[in-house]
Amino acid sequence: MARKIGPTCKLCRREGKKLFLKGARCNTDKCTFEKRQAPPGPPKRFRRRPSGYAIHLREKQKAKRIYGIMERQFRHYFEIAARRKKGTGEILLQLLERRLDNIIYKLGLVSSRKTARQLVNHGHFLVNDRKVHIPSYLVKPGDSITLREKSKKLLIITESIKTDTEIPAWLSFDKTTLTAEVKDLPKREDMPADIQEDLIVELYSK
Repeated sequence: MARKIGPTCKLCRREGKKLFLKGARCNTDKCTFEKRQAPPGPPKRFRRRPSGYAIHLREKQKAKRIYGIMERQFRHYFEIAARRKKGTGEILLQLLERRLDNIIYKLGLVSSRKTARQLVNHGHFLVNDRKVHIPSYLVKPGDSITLREKSKKLLIITESIKTDTEIPAWLSFDKTTLTAEVKDLPKREDMPADIQEDLIVELYSK
């Protein structure tokens, strides 16, 4: 499976905003973005106004980096969304939100999507009482998500659930049993507001 290697904080600096790729560290004064927000590379005295293509490209790159996926998989999601008659951008984000690793992150069981992917890969989660080790698994309404019994004592889990996390309206979560249920498909207001999906659709439609 392809994966991104290299300095993570450079990705935030390249996009000019915090993407919270390192979890709890991003909320501390140790966050590199707080110390240095200039894009990576040699400093430039004069910066040209970005072209239309550059604006569209940066929006796509930002979305890919937030969800931690590579170009081929991201393009695959777009092709699925484009087959629908309307709402391509919203359906694209909906597919990204329905990924199992994203669900684990949204529930507050871990502090980053990267950690969620690792735990899913190692088989710590059950979907409808069946072990799923594919981070890109797409959940659907009615699915239940639980931790394996021996995984409930993992330090990374017990520490994360101590923090107050706002659970999206389309999910329900019981902290006592560490069981979640997918109540509905995510609506646009439940998805990241700082992603302009229309720009991504325009980029791929050229």
